[in-house]
Amino acid sequence: MSTRLCIIRHGETDWNCEGRIQGQLDIPLNEVGREQALAAAFNSAHHRFSAIISSDLSRTTQTAEALALREALPVITMEGLRERHYGIFQGVTKAEAPQKHPDIYPLYAARDLHYNFESGESLTDFAQRVLDTFLWIVRHYEDQQIAVVTHAGVLDVLYRTATGRPLETERDFVIPNSALNWFHHDGGGWHLDKWDDHHHATSVIMDAPE
Repeated sequence: MSTRLCIIRHGETDWNCEGRIQGQLDIPLNEVGREQALAAAFNSAHHRFSAIISSDLSRTTQTAEALALREALPVITMEGLRERHYGIFQGVTKAEAPQKHPDIYPLYAARDLHYNFESGESLTDFAQRVLDTFLWIVRHYEDQQIAVVTHAGVLDVLYRTATGRPLETERDFVIPNSALNWFHHDGGGWHLDKWDDHHHATSVIMDAPE
């Protein structure tokens, strides 16, 4: 068994440009993001996919639609592919967060495994949701090649799982909007094949909040 996945972060949004934490708030693509979605579909044109799966938030479904149109496939949406729920941090910029929440911001900055932002998800709960969702995907699309459009936090979890990086360590890799990232699951675990192919995009935000 070996299921191959091309996992794509959604295109740019206005909140990405503002450095604003989106989480599970439903923010659409901006004009640049729509152009990135088309470019990502073109970049992957020499690949064929058995299914196009997306988070159910609009910034991901809009990104997936360009690829789905090219493949003449429907976009299958899954709530389990949503970004982490950042609770009281959703809608706040990274610059504002230390001022608005000075007592708890250090927990966010330190990637505390158990803090859930009072009304959101802890990092451990989020990671479990992500891995459970991807395990469902590889079981249902065994030995196929699938495209998945999702969010930076989701890609962060899968990258760390495939490379053995602990969840709580500082992120030392970029997750640009609309980049193509290739993984496969061989029945025993996750493997990273290629990371951050964004040569199709003329400009990307390299350090946008989730």
